[in-house]
Amino acid sequence: MRSLNSILCWVLGVYAAFVGAATYSNPLKSTSGSDPHIVYTGGYYYLMTTTWTDLQITRATTLNGLKTGETKVVWTDSTSTRCCNVWAPELHYLGGIWYIYYSAGHSGDVAAQHPHVLKGGTSPWDSYTYLAQLTTDWGIDGTILRFTSWGNFFVYSCFSGSLQSLCIAPLTSPGSIGASKVLSTPTNSWETAGSPVNEGPAAMYHGGKTFLSYSASYCGTASYALGLLTWNGSGDPSLSSSWTKTGPFLTSANRNYGPGHNGFFQSPDGTQIWNVYHATANSGGTCGRARYTMAQIVNWNSDGSPNFGTLAALGTVLQGPSGE
Repeated sequence: MRSLNSILCWVLGVYAAFVGAATYSNPLKSTSGSDPHIVYTGGYYYLMTTTWTDLQITRATTLNGLKTGETKVVWTDSTSTRCCNVWAPELHYLGGIWYIYYSAGHSGDVAAQHPHVLKGGTSPWDSYTYLAQLTTDWGIDGTILRFTSWGNFFVYSCFSGSLQSLCIAPLTSPGSIGASKVLSTPTNSWETAGSPVNEGPAAMYHGGKTFLSYSASYCGTASYALGLLTWNGSGDPSLSSSWTKTGPFLTSANRNYGPGHNGFFQSPDGTQIWNVYHATANSGGTCGRARYTMAQIVNWNSDGSPNFGTLAALGTVLQGPSGE
């Protein structure tokens, strides 16, 4: 006769199998895993990270499968003004077409970085052509912020005086923007470790609320972490007064240091929001290739704000996204 504990374990096991028992462990990409971005569409996860020299996409049908997923180079560029320092690619779906927004510039000259965009097809796996450079001023880490009433915006890291900040501009078409405004500057103590920095914005929508995460402090420190802007629900999104800033979140833990530059993606069944980000095993932090890609679910506090949780030790087996 089975004990009560064994029966309970059996029931839980059957339940887990019923709801989906896919698991995964971090890291999803062990080297050159910085500035990660994931979308899930058409039965595949698509992952992009900073490779420095080109744009690559890896796809797989499960989150854990991205470790050994199919990878292809979708863009290289010999044009001198955008050949090199290829950073922070993101996939965005606009008007039935996939676009890749990324940063690039001259070889060895990071002061010449600009945001660029490629035009693809109806699937992220389709071929891409160069579309446009979005600003003439320095800019990196561009992303798309969407509103039903206000339209779409392009948010990116810019300079406001001597401070690396966040700028916002209306996205007038997939390859052009309107006038930019400064949205956020690094003035809190947790935004200024090593150097005052706001970068890597990422939009998230839940429960009728709009959030914009970003990375704060210098990437070459263990203090690199997430900040959060929460829209007030009615004000002009291009005005900093329409947002409330909180942070830091997702701070260093369990021998993972400097977590940040994140993106958000939905589970296959659309019921969960997940966070993908990079970290490093270097206790002093790093801005280089020794950053790896990690992912974990976003939970929610009683007031509707996101709970980003704590970084688990590498190799910890975790429950995968719902619907796998």
